[in-house]
Parts: sequence; structure tokens; C-alpha cells
Amino acid sequence: MEFRHLGRSGLLVSEISYGNWITHGSQVEEDAALACVRAALDVGITTFDTADVYAGTKAEAVLGRALKGERRAGLEIFTKVYWPTGPGRNDRGLSRKHILESIDGSLSRLGTDYVDLYQAHRFDHSTPLEETMVAFADVVRAGKAHYIGVSEWTADQLREGHALATELRIPFVSSQPQYSMLWRVIEDEVVPTSEELGISQIVWSPIAQGVLTGKYLPGQPPPDGSRATDENGGRFMQRLMSDEVLSRVQQLKPLAEQAGLTMAQLAVAWVLQNTNVASAIVGATRPEQVLDNAKASGVKLDADLLKAIDEILEPVAERDPARTYETSPKERP
Repeated sequence: MEFRHLGRSGLLVSEISYGNWITHGSQVEEDAALACVRAALDVGITTFDTADVYAGTKAEAVLGRALKGERRAGLEIFTKVYWPTGPGRNDRGLSRKHILESIDGSLSRLGTDYVDLYQAHRFDHSTPLEETMVAFADVVRAGKAHYIGVSEWTADQLREGHALATELRIPFVSSQPQYSMLWRVIEDEVVPTSEELGISQIVWSPIAQGVLTGKYLPGQPPPDGSRATDENGGRFMQRLMSDEVLSRVQQLKPLAEQAGLTMAQLAVAWVLQNTNVASAIVGATRPEQVLDNAKASGVKLDADLLKAIDEILEPVAERDPARTYETSPKERP
């Protein structure tokens, strides 16, 4: 396993990180979840990403039990705050009240005194940004988080948040966007801004919810038990399941074979070619998937291969930077 610095900080994270969105506490049984975490640890993954909202807070608890007994200083544990975790009007968003209450809930479920990275899961248009950043600063100064980051913020939002973090003298080091061969919206604005500010990307869905494994075939129903058949996972995949997208993904198979990689390894290795990406988050329902994905660490793809991938996927790849803003909520959920 290779490691990269998170932003301009001294914190090193594994190039492949393990995330438990959708899976833990919902899609797979706890024994399977624990086996996947064990597989991640066995291949050298030390970075684990979760969020309070995943599986209605159950995912944090499952991850906490899975990591119990591991040397805490040898792990990097990330979580997030924003989406609703209860029925109340203040059980959501990035208000001071919700942040300070949510961090305590997350730490309790994770079974730890601190998280290495605490992230704003989305931008909150209903709360003054200064209020949010001061609350994050208080979390850091209380020793409950070492660093702060965000998820799915635009370049302008990153710039505003970073300016306040600098004024408050707290380490704002990361952005967690969706990024894959099929979803490239961060490349034109978020990545250049992040490079300027010293912020790294921790990317989610590098395999495009499994589409880039090639297991979904045009004109055929999705395989039984796949994410596309799951009520939670399937709703995130509608745009990706068109015959045009699936047909073009099938054209990547010979390229992966020539490179000596599985399709999943090619997809994960591809996002890691971007030097602003510190880590690619992978999820799994089986330990074998973790072992397969981890082999993408350290892989270098040559320029001809990258060009061939671009030529195949260009007609179906989403690149519009406005999509980051468009797909984020404008009001608290």
C-alpha cells in the first residue's frame, strides 16, 4: 500500500481508503462488514471513511466495532456531518448546535476519543459559513478532530471556507467529491483551486457504483445481488445504467487486460493518476473486492492508455463543473 499526504498537512493516508456508505448497517450483514474491514487492514489500508447519516447512524457503530482492538494511532478515521440524523429541525445542517452535538454522537458510535478528519458532508446555505467554521475550530481545539474537510463543495465555497479556516488557524486539508472516469466535474475548477489552497481530494465512487467493473451489460438486467438491484444503491445509478454508457464501458476491457489489471483496478488506478487525489474510497460487500481494489495502489498508467480511455468515454463522461453546485441541496433536507 502506498501513502500520500492529505493536502499540505503532515498527515499521511493510504492511497486506497475503505468507506462504508450503503454497505455497513444496511446492504450487508455485520459479519460480512467485519470481514471486509479485516481484509482492508490485511492489505495495508489504514484510512477509513464513514458518516453519521450512513444507515441512520448504524454504519459508524459497525465500523467502530470492526476497528475495536486496533492500535488507534495507526489508523486514520474520517466521518462527516450535515444530513439528518433525527426528526428535529436542528438534527441536520451545519449549525453550531448540530456540529457540536453530532461530533459527540459520532465519537460514541465509533468508540474513539477523536476522529482524524471531520468533514462537512455538504455546504449549508442556511447557516452563516463563519458559524460553521468557528464550530469546526472548537471541535479541533477540543481535541475531537485533528483536521477538517468538506464534501461536494464548489471551488468558490472551498475558497471561502479555506479563508476562514486560515483566519481561525485550523487545518482545512481535504475535499471529498465524486470522481471517476465517468464523472470528471472536479477537474476544471475544484482541482486547480484545491491545488492552490493546499487541499487534497479524497474521492468517492471511483468505480462509478460498480459500473466500471464491467459487470453490467447493455440490454441485460443487472446481476442478482448487485448494487443496481439494491433500493438504496440503485437510485444513485440511473444515469450510469444507459446502454450507451454500458457499451462504452465494455470497450475498456481489452485496455485493462493489456495493462494486466481488472476493470476495477483500472478504474481506481485511473483516479490516482491525478496528483491532487490523496485517496480513493472503495466500498465492498465481500472481502475479495477489497483485495482486488487494493492492488490499484502504486499502479502507473501510461499516457497512451489514458488517451485511449478518454477517447472511449468522452461522449458519456460528465465534465461540467456546474454539476457540483446543481447536485447539492440548496436548503437543509
